Amino acid sequence: MPPYPLTAVVGMDDLVLSLLLSSVAPDIGGVLVRGEKGTAKSTAVRALANLLPPVDVISGCRFGCDPHAPDPECPDQPHGHEHHPRPARLVELPVGATEDRLLGSLDLDRALSAGVRAYEPGLLAAAHRGILYVDEVNLLHDHLVDVLLDAAAMGRVHIERESISITHASRFVLVGTMNPEEGELRPQLLDRFGLTVEVRASRDPDVRAEVVRRRLAFDADPDGFVKEWQDAERELAGRITSARERLVGVELSDGVLRQIAAVCAAFDVDGMRADLVVARTARAHAAWAGRSSVSSDDVRVAAMFALPHRRRRDPFDAPGMDENLLDEALRDNAPEDPEPPTDPDDGPEGGPEGGPGGQDPQNGPDSQDGADPQNGPDHGGPEGADDTTGPVAQTSSADAGAQQPSAGEPDPAEAKPQDDSENTDSPRAPAPTQDPVSATSPFKVRSFKVPGLGKGTAGRRSRALTTSGRTISTRPLDSGSSSRQAEAGRVHLPATLTAAAGRQQARGREPGGPVLLRRDDIRLGVREGREGNLILFCVDASGSMAAKQRMAAVKGAVLSLLLDAYQRRDRVGLITFRGREAELALPPTGAVEAARMRLDRLPTGGRTPLSEGLRRAWSVIGNERLRDPHRRPLLVLVTDGRHTAGEDPTRIAAEFARKGVRSVVVDCERGPVKLHMAAKLAAGLGGELISLDELRAESLAGMVREQVTNAGAPGTSRATRTSHTSRTERRIA
Repeated sequence: MPPYPLTAVVGMDDLVLSLLLSSVAPDIGGVLVRGEKGTAKSTAVRALANLLPPVDVISGCRFGCDPHAPDPECPDQPHGHEHHPRPARLVELPVGATEDRLLGSLDLDRALSAGVRAYEPGLLAAAHRGILYVDEVNLLHDHLVDVLLDAAAMGRVHIERESISITHASRFVLVGTMNPEEGELRPQLLDRFGLTVEVRASRDPDVRAEVVRRRLAFDADPDGFVKEWQDAERELAGRITSARERLVGVELSDGVLRQIAAVCAAFDVDGMRADLVVARTARAHAAWAGRSSVSSDDVRVAAMFALPHRRRRDPFDAPGMDENLLDEALRDNAPEDPEPPTDPDDGPEGGPEGGPGGQDPQNGPDSQDGADPQNGPDHGGPEGADDTTGPVAQTSSADAGAQQPSAGEPDPAEAKPQDDSENTDSPRAPAPTQDPVSATSPFKVRSFKVPGLGKGTAGRRSRALTTSGRTISTRPLDSGSSSRQAEAGRVHLPATLTAAAGRQQARGREPGGPVLLRRDDIRLGVREGREGNLILFCVDASGSMAAKQRMAAVKGAVLSLLLDAYQRRDRVGLITFRGREAELALPPTGAVEAARMRLDRLPTGGRTPLSEGLRRAWSVIGNERLRDPHRRPLLVLVTDGRHTAGEDPTRIAAEFARKGVRSVVVDCERGPVKLHMAAKLAAGLGGELISLDELRAESLAGMVREQVTNAGAPGTSRATRTSHTSRTERRIA
């Protein structure tokens, strides 16, 4: 089936424009497309490849070298003089790809048949001078992300593995799509994307109806539908070629360059990559619109695409920009020299006002002209620049509202921190609810790990046998345990060939013949890496927790733990308990941002059904084990340890200890008089007890320094120093 035409995409103006600008200037750095499912993200990306001009490559070169500027270190050197054009490639990187498939590996066929070492290129070699597309890029394993970061930064791939030393060029346009509900992207990879665009399905019934109408027509007759749009596609492809040729002559004056620098400084972005990307994008937009010099309008469009994802300070900051601040920065730093008037004859047919991205940046494509199926790309189609709404979503007003602290928090008596609702005689009396309070600022927390060696999904928390970590040993393939070993690693070819080398003469191998292998020669690589865990937060939201703004500190602690879970690629669930029941506020998910939003809206008040919270946590862990038996859980219980409703939690806590579920109890008890009930609960769970103050990593470091200082003080006995050291080690473990 042919790909869906890009010119037939409706209502995704920002998405299409960002892809076209990256095609005009590949050095922009690619595009990250964020948005809800079912918004034509993948459809638009796959349609782009058909519009790109062909590339000229050296015949016989597996790495796509340019005949006019061949790579001097290309593994296929020396090159011949023949060359030929080939279509621009769109190479898709599956989320579950292996590192060997991405980088390339030893050519098994030639190694086993001829006994020689030869390199088989991977996906990065195939994507050279083309597009590398990663669908669901936020789900990509960390070891593949590291490889992509190196290739994107250097434009080259270096392979040092399995007795192979290879380097080759790999310059590509990186395009990724993702659904933020499934988790965020690592900041390092996020910054490598030149542009980002937030897509959302239109709420206009006419636009939605036109989308369905065109899709049904395509499904009914793909070839006929593509033929109907081929003139528009051909015209758009020609415009990309013309814009590329015009790009070389686009002038970026010193005044506009200073304006770009001032805008980036006004938004307090990190580093200088933002300035470079905005400058390149502004030049590409000017070339696309048919202008010979960059104007403030081009800078505005570029900033709306290039800055939102770079101004985030932590993963819980929603991407977006204040357009009023952007317009103010542009006005305050406008170039002193008057901008040259736009000459409509400079651009392609129809002038800069026609075609994708040719609209006035101050006038967004809110009209429904793009819904006309007869309109090509030069009739206000979906490729126009939508600058009035911005290419990314603005910060959610709901999130902002959740940050407003409640006023007039009650200050209960110190001898009885529970509110009056805990003494109600009615078993179903509604629990009084206080308005949600805002969390304190997040901080770096101690690292909690699940003990032992797991087999879970690759992550960054606990030790595990994985298929992507470092090889720590090899082992033979035994018939009795092959399936278990296969889970821990793949065939280790160098060790396999080494084991077979000493037996070739006895097996009668002829000189120059293939290597003779037997089953007992096979060696499996045992790899150790890190896994992601299931972090299940069980938060006490009862009346006792609301005393003296204690809940603000609790939310700050949980927010910090959520940030740590995000960085370590864990799945996160959130349970709250208050009144007489426990609620699964967030089923286990990789989107920790969703957990943060639930935490913001968390009310407090009522009795403390601690046993119900533990029982709900036990049920969630059991269900997750059925879905993924290798993902090990870590229960984080945030409470002061009191229980005033339901049964005694001792029995259910003992079940956690008996099943070996790793648990951490964060003791929230404050005040001069403490009952230490959280300590008893931690002992029953067989877990670790830690106070809110000790949760901070810097507090732990200070404690260690204090212990070392006291242990080394004059007059301190050796036995005392040993006791200090032992206690410190036990608290760190």
